[in-house]
Amino acid sequence: MQAFIFRNKNKITFTSGLLILSAFISLWGFKNETIFEILLIIASVIGTIPIALQAYQSLVVKVISIDVLVTIAVVGAFIIKNYEESAIVTFLFLFGAYLEQRTLNKTRSAIKALTEMAPESALKKMSNGEFEEVDVFDVDIGDTLMVMTGSKVPVDGTVIIGEGSINEASITGEAIPVGKELDSKVFAGTILENGTLQVVADRVGEDTTFGRIIELIEEAQDSKSEAERFIDKFSKYYTPIVLVIAGLVYLFTKDIELAITILVLGCPGALVIGVPVSNVAGVGNGASHGVLLKGSEVIHDFSRTDTFIFDKTGTLTIGEPEVSETLFYGDKDTNDLAYLSNIEKESNHPLAKAIIEEIGSTTTYDVEDTEVVKGGGIVARVNNQRVIVGNTMLMLNENIELSEQVLKDEARLEAEGNSLVLTAVDGKLKVMMGIKDQIRKGIIEDLAALKALGAKHLIMLSGDNQGSVDVVAKQLGLTEAHGNLLPEDKSSYVKKLKAEGRIVAFVGDGVNDSPSLALSDIGIAMGSGTDVAIETSDVVLMNSDMSRLPHAYGLAQATARNMLQNILIAVGVVLFLLASVLFTEWMNMSIGMLLHEGSILVVIFNGMRLLRYNNKQKGEI
Repeated sequence: MQAFIFRNKNKITFTSGLLILSAFISLWGFKNETIFEILLIIASVIGTIPIALQAYQSLVVKVISIDVLVTIAVVGAFIIKNYEESAIVTFLFLFGAYLEQRTLNKTRSAIKALTEMAPESALKKMSNGEFEEVDVFDVDIGDTLMVMTGSKVPVDGTVIIGEGSINEASITGEAIPVGKELDSKVFAGTILENGTLQVVADRVGEDTTFGRIIELIEEAQDSKSEAERFIDKFSKYYTPIVLVIAGLVYLFTKDIELAITILVLGCPGALVIGVPVSNVAGVGNGASHGVLLKGSEVIHDFSRTDTFIFDKTGTLTIGEPEVSETLFYGDKDTNDLAYLSNIEKESNHPLAKAIIEEIGSTTTYDVEDTEVVKGGGIVARVNNQRVIVGNTMLMLNENIELSEQVLKDEARLEAEGNSLVLTAVDGKLKVMMGIKDQIRKGIIEDLAALKALGAKHLIMLSGDNQGSVDVVAKQLGLTEAHGNLLPEDKSSYVKKLKAEGRIVAFVGDGVNDSPSLALSDIGIAMGSGTDVAIETSDVVLMNSDMSRLPHAYGLAQATARNMLQNILIAVGVVLFLLASVLFTEWMNMSIGMLLHEGSILVVIFNGMRLLRYNNKQKGEI
């Protein structure tokens, strides 16, 4: 029966509200006080049932919660036949719980999503030398496996035969595929975009890097149990005090109606609704500004955050390499770019797409005698001219002269974090392109806004090389920047900062960020990131718009202040009512109820002010 009642608690809340509305319609519209009282009695009874059950459960574990006080107050209101108060109090209490439930009960299916992404099978070399498809759990350390184009790497291992490019975004978060050759390390869950590899298994199953990501999320979710709500903590002291005061009043005065009046007026209606209305208004404001805040506890912790950790690719940067600069040497010939574009269309190099998009539409030529130079680039014949496209080493090997100016340009572009693609035509260097992942538009202003709101530490953690990380960090004015990190390195760093007493928010968008998102006090996911990152996070920035982050941070602070204001208003009114009942002659049930219901309206209107919050206007709530 208890399970049935709690399962239908929201339906009970709706029914209670409908009965109260019908009661007032019968009174105001038809002047029928009998129907008015009957409907209020029914609303009180059905509304009290789940509250009374919760009160009983708390008493079983020796906790006197607000549920206990509400139950006693409703019984008391029945005794003095104040059905209106009992019905309204129960409805407000249930409705407040419903509002919090809507924002707090966000199902997190990160573990399931990750499990579905994990490789399920592998091509294993059998004793007869043939490769057969087997379940990934049938792979042992030392087995030789084949990975085909488009397939997931089933284990952590070492390449023994073949070459190819692997998308390691699920592990490092970096969008640019990584070239693999003999003795290169590969990771389970990554995808071979081109080529064919044979690898020997070094780690399998749960011991792989991908398996450890899943384990890290499980541990983090276990360690992030929901904090006890402030109101429950407050009621630990508040509820017994009100009960003791009512009991003492009855013992000394023998006035049962006065004692019950104290219980009724002491029932914290405004306190019950004050925090949820602030929470819902804050969440509603966030939603209208493209921010998802997952509950009042998230808002509370987020408002106190002093350290922001950012992933680089897809978070501080766009996540797709672009040509940042094009330099020409000698006579500028548009055919040179056409030759380059046509050769790149033949290439599967990760930077080829950026070059083709930069050049745009050009004359189409046949590309002949193509020779791919391992680790260097491509040599081909286009329009009867020998064209060399690749890195500096390839140019030197092909005896292409690099002037002092070229070397200076090369050093400058590399220092700015660019990957270089050089083009030579008939033995002469013609074009140099610098390609890099561009920082997000407006990100510098967004980070400055975070600092203005109170963020003390802005840190970047990335799987990219330290040089690229340092370049981005210098551009953005970050406090710290660390590169060459695997997921477990990032999560270890988060643990370290939390151990130092910092309130840490981690901003990321990939599967590899999920452990850190879960371990941090506040996990913030980019809305276009993976479902896993979004499910694991506490805050989601829709459409991956970083300009929403300062608004979310400021909104959390404003909402936390608003919650505190409502708590102080609610408690202050209750204390005033109790003091007036005990120590003055003018306070009675009617005046007390008027002030009591008025305080509920005050906290509601105060909470609704959050809907107007706009960080750009520096609004104070």
